[in-house]
Amino acid sequence: MGAVMLASGALVAAAMIGLWAYSVRIADASIVDVFWGPGFAAIAWTSLAVAGPSPRALLLALLASAWGARLGVHLALRRRGHGEDRRYRALRQAHGARFALVSLFTVFLLQAGLMWAVSLPLQAGAAIAPGSPLGLLDAAGTALFLVGLTFESVGDAQLSHFLRDPANRGRVMQGGLWRYTRHPNYFGDFLVWWGLGAVSLSTGAYWALLGPALMSFLLLRVSGVTLLERTIGERRPEYVSYAKRTSAFFPRPPRDG
Repeated sequence: MGAVMLASGALVAAAMIGLWAYSVRIADASIVDVFWGPGFAAIAWTSLAVAGPSPRALLLALLASAWGARLGVHLALRRRGHGEDRRYRALRQAHGARFALVSLFTVFLLQAGLMWAVSLPLQAGAAIAPGSPLGLLDAAGTALFLVGLTFESVGDAQLSHFLRDPANRGRVMQGGLWRYTRHPNYFGDFLVWWGLGAVSLSTGAYWALLGPALMSFLLLRVSGVTLLERTIGERRPEYVSYAKRTSAFFPRPPRDG
């Protein structure tokens, strides 16, 4: 297990440093977001390569690749032609000439550490008990993963279609899955990682659930729901009434009024 953890850590650190150097060259730190999903796929395949092939390691690598590729392509297409994300522009303005160095630690290496910790199910599932056969817990985890992947994919597709219509400029998406939760993409992400965590539980590595727990905290309290809703009401006035009717995270029928 130690070799897998070391190799995964070295991989994400090296990749993020290289990505940071490229971001300095193009003056756009947003590229770190595009790498987030594919980075987990890279960790899964690295874990498989270091620990040796096994059915569970292969399963986790394929699942991580499906999720990472979809997310990476979605974010790459979404940011195309829009320049640097406003979050990073604000940091750039706040730090001025020091932003390049500051971003190495507060953006790129921070995300490297988070990625390594969140990916514990991928690492444990590959390294621990590689000879054990796939079982019911693996099947249940895969099913939960697929529900989550479908949920976030459909939610993202619905929002993208809504935003492409010029008539919806400045308005709030309130149909489809967005009728039942204000963040179907984040909720789908939540299910994806608890599904991967369930697969890793087949090895008995209960501590690997720290990964999904951390991802849940990030989605709910840090970079997901909380960060997005901090200013969205100012940018989209309809959001205030929408938020009163609609669950913030876990899907449920909307409230009346």
